[in-house]
Amino acid sequence: MTALTVERVWKEYGDQIVLENISLEVAPRAFVALVGPSGCGKTTFLRMLLGQEQPTRGRILLDGAPLPPEPGPDRGVVYQRYSVFPHLTVLGNVMFGPELRASRRLGRTFGATRRRIEEQARTMIGEVGLEGAETKYPAQLSGGMQQRLALAQALMMQPRVLLLDEPFGALDPGIRADIHVLMKRLWNEVPMTVVMVTHDLREAFSLATRIIAFERTRTRTEELERYGATITKDIVLWPPRVAGQRTMFEIDTLPGRDDPALFAAPSGTTR
Repeated sequence: MTALTVERVWKEYGDQIVLENISLEVAPRAFVALVGPSGCGKTTFLRMLLGQEQPTRGRILLDGAPLPPEPGPDRGVVYQRYSVFPHLTVLGNVMFGPELRASRRLGRTFGATRRRIEEQARTMIGEVGLEGAETKYPAQLSGGMQQRLALAQALMMQPRVLLLDEPFGALDPGIRADIHVLMKRLWNEVPMTVVMVTHDLREAFSLATRIIAFERTRTRTEELERYGATITKDIVLWPPRVAGQRTMFEIDTLPGRDDPALFAAPSGTTR
């Protein structure tokens, strides 16, 4: 099980502080949504979890060990704009990561190893609802199908942490709802911790077990030019959602389910 620990992390670019004094603990199998105004450092924080950026101060731990300083297969990522290879078929996209891991020199496997990876890839393609599209290229897929492909591609590497950077923001509402159902199922079935950046509070309250808000607390002009955002709210949703217990998602069908107050934690559970 994968736990994340963020200890007094600051991120600066020259004289500009983007994030200041970020500390939090993320429990194994949690689904954390990061919300806040545009430009408050949510994506920068996600990039630090991925390893694309390094904290200026502080440290990030993965199961008690320092986070590797570069992206690796232990952390998968899905972006808003479809992060798939346009020159590969659906099957080729899903097989690419495992083949590269198995044969770094050639990036391609043969024989029994290739048959095993292909079988796993076809199973994953079916899991995300793309069965029958294995020979199609990304340009032949709808936006929702491309995001399903991006999820399959990331999950094939069996990441301990799945990072989502506004992955559903460009989708039509109906397709987005379908992807939400898929995301809930995958989180229940796959042993991983999820951290998602979103601007959509309804999406955050629908999917997450916990919502963390980033905001700038200094408002004077000279402070805005220098100081960044920090954590201002940390809400554990109520009733608790636990991976593997799908019945907790039945609250999505309750009248008034879109009212955030309905899901606010009782006194003592919000930190």
